[in-house]
Amino acid sequence: MRDILLVRFGEVHLKGQNRPQFLRALTDHVRHAARPFGGHVWLNDGRIYISGMRDSGACAERVARVFGIHSVSQAVEMEKADFEAVLGQTARMAGELTGSFKVKARRSDKNYPLDSQEICRLAGRRILDTNPGLRVDVKQPEHVLEIEIRDMATLHIGRVEGVGGMPMGTNGKACLLLSGGIDSPVAGYMAARRGVRIMAVHFHSFPYTSERARAKVVELARILSETCGRIELYIAPFTDIQTRIHQKCPGEYGTLIMRRQMMRVAERIARRVGAQALVTGESIGQVASQTMEALGCTDDACSLSVFRPLIGFDKSEIISRAEAIGTFATSSLPYEDCCTVFTPRHPATHPRLERVREAELLLGDALEALLAACVDGAERVVLYDGTVVDGE
Repeated sequence: MRDILLVRFGEVHLKGQNRPQFLRALTDHVRHAARPFGGHVWLNDGRIYISGMRDSGACAERVARVFGIHSVSQAVEMEKADFEAVLGQTARMAGELTGSFKVKARRSDKNYPLDSQEICRLAGRRILDTNPGLRVDVKQPEHVLEIEIRDMATLHIGRVEGVGGMPMGTNGKACLLLSGGIDSPVAGYMAARRGVRIMAVHFHSFPYTSERARAKVVELARILSETCGRIELYIAPFTDIQTRIHQKCPGEYGTLIMRRQMMRVAERIARRVGAQALVTGESIGQVASQTMEALGCTDDACSLSVFRPLIGFDKSEIISRAEAIGTFATSSLPYEDCCTVFTPRHPATHPRLERVREAELLLGDALEALLAACVDGAERVVLYDGTVVDGE
């Protein structure tokens, strides 16, 4: 008998012939998460198991944050052939409980002499005989003692809920337009949760945006790297582009034209590093540049697909997500970002694409050189496991 972690995964089960690829990736990510705790990780019969970890509770919490994991339980593993020993262990585990309970059994080994109902009945009777202060409640129990019969018998009470999603890196790579605000870090997290490996581009407009604003964005990327894996952050110098837009273009289209240049720069950097799509934190109707017409004008400037994970969220939902993933406090620091520079008093909310294109032509032949300089001048910072590993 030994203590283990029993790790369940969800959506990967739906995969067909390429399921082994997803399972290998998921097991590797769990192995990486468990490494600081000294755990041995293996995959067997529809479950991932971890043994030998130094702190099973902390290890369970860390593994539950791996994308693709449904839940994690601290469990006891023992030989299934000696069912009397299994019953004794269930009674000992239940001795730490108060109130109501039920037993839930799962028998993957169909050759086992007892079926699930018999296992539940016998285990429940042994628990009541040994712990008369407990009572059975099969509908709303305070505790659920679960028994799984696979190659071995595993017993556990309770579980740590996982974040779900798909294994990181199994669904391509995308470029996140990372501002210093609340929305874009959440969008990046949600894309990564679907198996997308993310890199990021931030637009820095010194001296209009300060070194503190830059440090804030690096910190947001660092927080994301704790769960989203290795992130390459490119900090692009955007001042010259913004200044020319302010000098040459009609004010009501200034924000839209700025957004179009951001998409162009992000797309060029994305293609350099092999990213297949862009990710933004836009939510439809939240601000003037996020109306349906404005988003269409923005998308017109690039050829890569644009993913907007927050498109149907309201602000309170986004804030709740930001708090849950740990980015809200940093995003709320009152440091400026480039989107607040040269903000028009009356931005166009229902722009016509042809008018925006005409206004953009006023930037002249200098635009291409400005875009190239912005891309080539981008500073690269690499973050991994919550640490800056290169570039600072």
